[in-house]
Amino acid sequence: MLAGPGACRAWRSLHAAWKRHWLSASLETRLSQWRRTSHFTLTSSTFRLALLYMLLVGVSVAILLGFLYWSTAGYMARQTDATIGAEIQGLAEQYRRRGLAGLSNLIAERIARDPQGASIYLLTQPNGTPIIGNLDSWPAVAPDAEGWVEFRTQQELSGKARVEHETRAKVFRLRGDLRLLVGRDARELSAIRQLVLDAIGWGLAITVGLALLGGWLMSAGIARRLDVINQVSREIMRGDLSRRVPSAGTSDDFDQLAANLNQMLERIEALMLSLRQVSDNIAHDLRTPLSRLRHRLELLRGSALDDEARAEVEIAIADADELLSAFNALLRIAHIEAGSRRAAFADLDPLPLLRDVAELYEPLAAESQQVIAVVGVGGGTGGAVGAKSGGGIGVDAGGDTGACRLHADRDLLFQALANLVDNAIKHTPEGGHIRLRADCAGETVELSVSDDGPGIPPELREKVLQRFFRIDASRAAPGHGLGLSLVQAVAQLHGASLNLEDAEPGLRVRLCLPKRTTVG
Repeated sequence: MLAGPGACRAWRSLHAAWKRHWLSASLETRLSQWRRTSHFTLTSSTFRLALLYMLLVGVSVAILLGFLYWSTAGYMARQTDATIGAEIQGLAEQYRRRGLAGLSNLIAERIARDPQGASIYLLTQPNGTPIIGNLDSWPAVAPDAEGWVEFRTQQELSGKARVEHETRAKVFRLRGDLRLLVGRDARELSAIRQLVLDAIGWGLAITVGLALLGGWLMSAGIARRLDVINQVSREIMRGDLSRRVPSAGTSDDFDQLAANLNQMLERIEALMLSLRQVSDNIAHDLRTPLSRLRHRLELLRGSALDDEARAEVEIAIADADELLSAFNALLRIAHIEAGSRRAAFADLDPLPLLRDVAELYEPLAAESQQVIAVVGVGGGTGGAVGAKSGGGIGVDAGGDTGACRLHADRDLLFQALANLVDNAIKHTPEGGHIRLRADCAGETVELSVSDDGPGIPPELREKVLQRFFRIDASRAAPGHGLGLSLVQAVAQLHGASLNLEDAEPGLRVRLCLPKRTTVG
């Protein structure tokens, strides 16, 4: 049967929606990777060295441009001062030779020869009355110790509006207390100064920009290669000892580092394999005799013994069971830390897992009149379902439980949660409450076990994760101090974080696992 046009349109619409979703997810992944790489680049030591290099280059360029400024604008200012000084000396000599009339005629000739020129002249009486010059009045600025003065003048350019500009001049006193002012228009000098300052500013800006760009490109290239090494290191820490650092084939420093790291990793992998083989041999050589010893004790217990001998046999069997339990726990932790259980990962719903753990320990909790409560995703305020009087299981399955899934090893998570619940039952007083909870937050699933017992002091919360560490210094209570070590190993295998917090009262243990749900 052929599909109609409606089915074809529906298929094309579905395909377009799937393509948009795939492109959006790919873009989001690339943006996230770019943001991570950019942050690593900006915080890398290479980029900081590039910034230091940029600072040194900037200071060097600033010194060079400052020298050029002094060599150009400074030289022109000194030349202008020398020209004004020479002109004053010439006019003073003419005054001595030709008198006031000759000086006035000479100044008038120069003004007439270049009325819009850059030269400034003013000859005045002792009271300040102008005799001749191209200034209307004596400037109101007092000269310095050498007679130099800087002021602003206005000049009419080609019949247009008057233009104000800087002027530099020198005051000279003639015989008869006459005052002579000779100066030059500093407009060209100011323009050259501004041009040089603009060049300095643009030169520094371009230098800084190129240095930043070069530092970014250099740091980004190094950051990409370091990120590869960090990624391989993280995978090795999660238990995959077969990973190796890739080589770019350039025979540079990073390739030499990669070669040395790979040799070290091969040596470590060989040692770990040897250690694993030793552990297997120990398991085969010691666990089997222990099992035989326990079996013989069982046979001895079934024979005709008096009460005192039977009690001693029971104690010996309990000691053998404790040794076997500790040995099995150590081997299990070693296998988990080696990452050998990754093949058992699958998508699962955490709420049924919590219920199974609660049902397993419900009889033990009921003996101490304790209540185990299981709270699902987005737990509400519903009452306990199936709770028994004085002890049992309370279930609060609020929210959409199917929306919270994770990719994990169900057996290992069950063992880890079982260890946490077992510890909670041991340390929670009679009539207490133990709460198992599953929460979804973004890309993580949080599984927690809390109780209202005495809790763990903050200064000991890191130490309790070590093997064989126990808060009870006398070690009188049952156990080997391996329960939380196994929980930590399971968390590391799943790339999860393990946090011990104050439940006020009691202890709350949170296991935050990434979803990483596969699409089937």
